[in-house]
Amino acid sequence: MSFSHVGDSSQSPPSTPTKSLLPLAPPSPSFLSNSVTARKILRESWNGSDTPYTFDGSRLSSLNEKYSLAPDPRQWGADLSTDLVEPDDEIHNPDGRSDDLKGSHDLSLSRRGLANLGCLTLLIAGFIALFLAYPVVAYFRKIGMWGSAFNLGGTNATGQVPSIGNFGLIDQDTPGDAYFRESRRDGSRMQLVFSDEFNTDGRSFYPGDDPYWEAVDLHYWETNNLEWYDPEAVTTENGSLVITFSEKQTHDLNFQGGGYLEVSAQLPGVANVVGMWPAVWTMGNLGRAGYGASLEGMWPYTYDACDVGTAPNQTLNGQPYAATVDGDASYDDVLSVLPGQRLSRCTCPDDPNHPGPKHSDGTFVGRAAPEIDVFEAQVTGDPLRGQVSQSAQFAPFNRAWIWDNSSTNMIVTSPDISHLNTFIGSATQQATSVVTDTSQSCYELNDACFSVYAFEYKAGYDDAYITWVSENVTSWTLNGPGIGADSTVDISAREISEEPMYLIVNLGMSRNFGHIDFNHLTFPNHLRIDYIRVYQPVHAINIGCDPPNFPTMNYIEE
Repeated sequence: MSFSHVGDSSQSPPSTPTKSLLPLAPPSPSFLSNSVTARKILRESWNGSDTPYTFDGSRLSSLNEKYSLAPDPRQWGADLSTDLVEPDDEIHNPDGRSDDLKGSHDLSLSRRGLANLGCLTLLIAGFIALFLAYPVVAYFRKIGMWGSAFNLGGTNATGQVPSIGNFGLIDQDTPGDAYFRESRRDGSRMQLVFSDEFNTDGRSFYPGDDPYWEAVDLHYWETNNLEWYDPEAVTTENGSLVITFSEKQTHDLNFQGGGYLEVSAQLPGVANVVGMWPAVWTMGNLGRAGYGASLEGMWPYTYDACDVGTAPNQTLNGQPYAATVDGDASYDDVLSVLPGQRLSRCTCPDDPNHPGPKHSDGTFVGRAAPEIDVFEAQVTGDPLRGQVSQSAQFAPFNRAWIWDNSSTNMIVTSPDISHLNTFIGSATQQATSVVTDTSQSCYELNDACFSVYAFEYKAGYDDAYITWVSENVTSWTLNGPGIGADSTVDISAREISEEPMYLIVNLGMSRNFGHIDFNHLTFPNHLRIDYIRVYQPVHAINIGCDPPNFPTMNYIEE
């Protein structure tokens, strides 16, 4: 395309189509007038013919009048001066101040605006609750149900809120001078990690009613008890935990009963009448007292070796011979009738049922449900007198259940009141036990005072120990080597338990424990506990039922 020459219309048109461009001009210039000369100046040719739009007539005049603009913009009908102020300038001015927006442009929230904001807030909160809060609460409810009766949100398994004054692991009523104590072994400092003073009367211990304790509803058939344990028999009264043993018909039975661990206890009845079986004791978390299936192959093992000690009857193909003789007369003199350790070190490395952990060589750590007793009270001797048996149970067993009770491994503080228990074992357990005379006054029908009983222990082998306390005085100590290896029955050393353990308080009656003098026993009678306190070394605090190095929760739940 080329520009045409602007000249007289009489000149010959170019030989090729050309188009002239109309320059922009101010409105109403002389060449846009209606004169013939002006019309000729801007003619254009198109393929040798005239444009279809002519400059003749009123049409061009009409367009001029509509779309032509004067050179001065102020003549266009708008004031374009810089000092012009219009009503909406504040809205379009980014430098405007907030106080300039008042008046007709009030931006304060209206009721409708508040309602919209409220709806948005509720929607956001709903999404957070659905996708964040609910999964977290659901998870902690699941894991919290086993750990205690208390769930996330402060309610227990039955939907009730326990009313005992406080929910901490340390009771607010525990005196300040009981927050620390010294080890009876080496004088090292120990710290209180749990206490219950039982000062709130009327507590209920039905399942789910208390954040710490649960009273069972069952018959303790393993030891042929004569009573049915019922939560109705357990409460708090006058600042003590009270377990009542009654003579009443229930469930086809004639009776109803119900670190450093220290209890203050008052024993039932009187000090010279035989028959009651009060006890405070501990058991490993992997077994549940009173539920036989959970204890099969678990109690009372404390073993972490892979050898014949884990086998049923403690023998393989009739060997060793020493395990088949000098045993329990009720079982053809065999040493053991245990079914074998369920969670032994011999367990296959890929067995999903073993809760772990594993040793560095890939073998499982032997796990079980051992037992350590604070005391089991009894009345024996001539004349009859109140005593406490303080013991720990072990498996597998030494030959004829005779452990190394030398003066190095069995240290008795007062031999005049303490002696080795004549019961050392049966086909189902080996007992390391010493019997100690206790206060003859601290029975409910004597002077009704309280005595302090306890045990302190260190888990492991060579430097491990258990020290028992009666009348707030050390009664005896078992050192770890006393339950060392026994080559006569081909077993390795047993250990002072590393298992996490729980506490049991019970008042029962069984002929397995001795003679029962029904002619002189009085009913109801009561075991009372003034307080329970648990301590741990200040440098080794480990609170909880599912420690990482000895996991229990998944095994129990499955």
